[in-house]
Amino acid sequence: MKVDAGGETRKRSITVGFMYETTREKFKLQQLNGENGFVNEIKDKNLHRPGLALAGYVELFTFDRVQIMGNTEIRYLKSLEPLARHLAFTTLLEFSIPCIILTNGNTIEDGLLEAAAAKGIPVFGTTSSTTKIAYLLADFLDDQFAPQMVMHGSLCDVYGVGVLLTGRSGIGKSEIALDLVERGHRLVADDVVMITRKGEGILIGAGTDLVKHFMEVRGLGLIDVRSMFGIRAIRYHKRVEIVIELEEWRPDQDYTRTGLDDLTLTMLDVDIPLVKLPIFPGKNVTVITEVISLNYLLKHYGYDAAKVFAKRLESMIGQKAKGSRAIDYFEHDFE
Repeated sequence: MKVDAGGETRKRSITVGFMYETTREKFKLQQLNGENGFVNEIKDKNLHRPGLALAGYVELFTFDRVQIMGNTEIRYLKSLEPLARHLAFTTLLEFSIPCIILTNGNTIEDGLLEAAAAKGIPVFGTTSSTTKIAYLLADFLDDQFAPQMVMHGSLCDVYGVGVLLTGRSGIGKSEIALDLVERGHRLVADDVVMITRKGEGILIGAGTDLVKHFMEVRGLGLIDVRSMFGIRAIRYHKRVEIVIELEEWRPDQDYTRTGLDDLTLTMLDVDIPLVKLPIFPGKNVTVITEVISLNYLLKHYGYDAAKVFAKRLESMIGQKAKGSRAIDYFEHDFE
């Protein structure tokens, strides 16, 4: 059975200035023609190498992407006569290019840099190889343009499993998360969890910049989990692998007893295992959460207790039908 968690949000664009300020140290980016075009918008997470456009073929030129020029493009330009070189490069500048990145420590003559500046197109240089910068920048842009959604709940790392606790406001999600931290597990986010889809089937949960690892406990107020329990008690982000929905116990409600009926919650088009956990006073939900995590790990490594029990039951029923049921014999009790 599938349950849909709701809609998604998606970032529409980022500025070139934001990309540069965020990545310049890691990507070793340098400005080559001043702070021109920093307000230009990047609207596509994909990259482009303008080799054919430099040669004059612009019919399929995807100019709205970040343009990367490596050894091939630069050596082609240098092979041209000055006038032809200027014409080839300025052909690119007739389009609304967000920015150009020169890799492998390459550079171009000042006249071309000034022409780009006049068109409001920033040119950056890096000593990194084309392959490396393409990988790093593609990963950065993929993260920036990844679909996101907000979930109300608490996300914890329990035995290495990302467990998202959900349920109505005031049902006790924060208290359970706090108890898990006390037992040696790690808090990722409380109250507001930002969930981002990475790739096709991976959801990453994190807290907001404002809340981070603060937690609100009713009757107590705000506490800083990192300051109180130390760095071991927190994580900045974690893959969401299972969702536990807390709900009040209702005698007239049917709850799964065997675990053979799998529930899933759909978030950002990704199906996540869902456990609907009824709670009532005196029930040790923290321990049950730990057991749910351990059971998830067992299933991950190929052991499903519910299916094993079902096969054993089916086998015993078959033996009983044949009239050949073995009876355990305990000669002595040595314990």
